[in-house]
Amino acid sequence: MTPAELADTVRAVISSAVAAGDLDVAVPDAVTVERPRSKEHGDYATNAALQLARPARRPPREVAALLAERLRAVPGIAGVDVAGPGFLNVRLELSALGELARTIVTLGADYGRGDSLAGQRLNVEFVSANPTGPIHIGGTRWAAVGDALARLLEASGADVTEEYYFNDAGVQIDRFAESLDAAARGLPTPAGGYGGEYVADIAKQVLAANPGLLDKDPDARLDVFRRDGVALMFDEIKSSLHDFGVDFDVYFSERTLHESGEVTAAVTRLREQGHAYDADGAVWLRTTDFGDDKDRVLVKSDGETTYFTADAAYYLDKRERGFDRVIIMLGADHHGYVGRMRAMVSCFGDDPDETLEIPIGQFVNLVKDGEPVRMSKRAGTVITLEDLVDAVGVDAARYALVRSSIDSTLDLDLDLLASHTADNPVWYVQYAHVRMASILRHAGDLGLAAPDPEAVDVGLLAHDREVDLLRALGEYPRIVASAAEMRGPHRLARYLEEDVAHAVQRFFDERDCRVLPRGDEEATPLTHARLLLCQATRTVLANGLGLLGVSAPERM
Repeated sequence: MTPAELADTVRAVISSAVAAGDLDVAVPDAVTVERPRSKEHGDYATNAALQLARPARRPPREVAALLAERLRAVPGIAGVDVAGPGFLNVRLELSALGELARTIVTLGADYGRGDSLAGQRLNVEFVSANPTGPIHIGGTRWAAVGDALARLLEASGADVTEEYYFNDAGVQIDRFAESLDAAARGLPTPAGGYGGEYVADIAKQVLAANPGLLDKDPDARLDVFRRDGVALMFDEIKSSLHDFGVDFDVYFSERTLHESGEVTAAVTRLREQGHAYDADGAVWLRTTDFGDDKDRVLVKSDGETTYFTADAAYYLDKRERGFDRVIIMLGADHHGYVGRMRAMVSCFGDDPDETLEIPIGQFVNLVKDGEPVRMSKRAGTVITLEDLVDAVGVDAARYALVRSSIDSTLDLDLDLLASHTADNPVWYVQYAHVRMASILRHAGDLGLAAPDPEAVDVGLLAHDREVDLLRALGEYPRIVASAAEMRGPHRLARYLEEDVAHAVQRFFDERDCRVLPRGDEEATPLTHARLLLCQATRTVLANGLGLLGVSAPERM
């Protein structure tokens, strides 16, 4: 019995009590079932009685006793205790707990997928770096976290679009074009421009594709560098992200918002809704009406629109494409952006609590040989995605970037992440998968075919280490759902590491839990039960790592 199945059972028991007139409450849509911290408290615990006590107008322990009596009669439940103020601690029969292994193997890649977010259309925008240089280390964190979050949301039933918004218009693009022009002519980087080897590399490519470019007048040269340079830089960005395992569904150009008239239309709509006004020759948005610290300029006195205006048009474009909720991941240096965005959403008539999320992530620091790493081999003053991947590989980089909450500054020890030891978190989790894969491979070498899940006596999985591992595996669907709901991929990473991989290590360390027969020994029903458990464990590890965008190797 999985935690989800037990939750359904508890809900059914509540429903039966209501139907019998023993409980006068509305049957809840969902019931929470969790694994208690101490196994002495049972296999699972629920606070259902505490939640029902107030609407039932009865003491929590009285409601708990009523539910406990009914639960004890359910096949597969060995016992139910009322604890504390009204918690229900549930112990399953070993056969019911062992059913987890059968369920997991039967479901395979679908185990852990759910429908808690079904019906939601979500747009997840992340990275969105300007096409003026390689992805820096902060953007790399967003690439790992954003992609993992999108996978989790999709696994929880949401309709998800991963989107990259690139600024291919405005001052920064002009400065990039000027930097390319200077590099092509052998001149120093202009003030406020971009340096680094990559600028010279792209300038050479533009010159090679446009013979005689340096003979043209300055405006004509800049037009070519602006057009071709941005295209080449963005191709590099997309290639780097692809190699990192991140491919977006939509690459959205800011320039198209201006060319299509959407920016002008957004200003017109804000005027019509009474939130835009004229002052000092400019057009302003009255965002202070919705909690912003000051009103924001939409159109400057020279007639040029601001970045904020394009952001407003872009938000409106997403909503008109049918997205229920817009998630925009930003770095710590954009913290002040949240208030004005929420106010802008309110000006359009939306509730920002319903349609907008802006997670803010903290900075990433790299350390090697005990010293901070500050210089890139190619980009000069910033550390890039390629620098990190070159140092530790894609798997270690992605796992390390998602295993901590985005609320905390992240210090990555490159020496640790490149090591093949249990101290390296990604290696520790992947090695647990390798050990399970190795057992199953060796079983095949011994002529032991993968057990038929329906033919295995799962009640034989009774050893404490087997039970601990089953309990850990049973938590996987809940962890996936909560990681999606809480927007925290780190919850899944920590679970794989601290619950599953740790339980795997303890299982293999226990001599009484040997899986394969020795020498001339014959395989027994327990052998097949343990092989099924190994299959189930490998499935959970592979599924979980897959949601984080990390590989599940068969060998190391």
